[in-house]
Amino acid sequence: MSTELIEVDVLCLGHACYDLVFSVARHPETDEKIFADELLGCGGGPAANAAIAVSKLGKTAAFAGYLGQDLYGEMHHQELLQQQVDTHLLIRGSSPTPLSTVLVKPDGKRALINYKGSTQALLSNQIDFSSIKAKAILFDGHEPNISLDLLALSKQAKVPIILDAGSLHEGTSRLWNQVDYLVASEKFACQFANNVHVALAKLAQQSPNVVITLGDRGLIWQKGQETGKLPAYSIKAIDSTGAGDAFHGAFAAAIADDMDWISSLKYASAAGALCCTKIGARQGLPNQKEHAQLFRQDLL
Repeated sequence: MSTELIEVDVLCLGHACYDLVFSVARHPETDEKIFADELLGCGGGPAANAAIAVSKLGKTAAFAGYLGQDLYGEMHHQELLQQQVDTHLLIRGSSPTPLSTVLVKPDGKRALINYKGSTQALLSNQIDFSSIKAKAILFDGHEPNISLDLLALSKQAKVPIILDAGSLHEGTSRLWNQVDYLVASEKFACQFANNVHVALAKLAQQSPNVVITLGDRGLIWQKGQETGKLPAYSIKAIDSTGAGDAFHGAFAAAIADDMDWISSLKYASAAGALCCTKIGARQGLPNQKEHAQLFRQDLL
């Protein structure tokens, strides 16, 4: 019996959770109770957010990862479906859906508390990837076992692979020098060297294309022997939650679309910037029209 092959622009593999985002005037002091001005509940996680970012930009996306068979897992699953993200590679189980509590201040700065309980990374070969064909693949490093499975298959098929390297942990340490595009946070870079420019040079010795994102200071990059920098878009930041996920999803979409290098960086930067203009990662992910307005202005 043949299985229909599903084709997408970007397959995002990694972490899915549920976010509870509290808007607060300031972060509480020790033993202090404060009251939130707003509360937003929505799905989260780097790879899951990136998949929705791709879909909202008018591309096709799939998500591979884990959600629990609990209320938070079901609500998140429904969000993915509502945003036209393919979920046939989603694993549901009895372990809880990871939760994140996010405290957001008026200046957009945030603090996070993550909880995953007994939930562990999926095992190698727990997902069969033979039913999907993607133009680009994005890992966030939080599912290292199945990521390595897909990495081997993708290299054989010569599918470009991007890693969202938010911090150095088991998953990113096993993947960062195996991928085609390493998109690293400043935190990840500083775990390699105390200077981002030194880190860039070190990372580029083992990865052919490296980007280090620096928030409102833009980004720096090295592609082969060529290096450069790109300023951030000028926006009024309300909440930086999800900005990196928006960037990574848009960057993967640009790679899938064979966009040139600088345009890919600007395309991703526009998505990340727009995400900072709204509360919550999911609410902040820009749609195709919003993104086009900012991106095209930069190209004029």
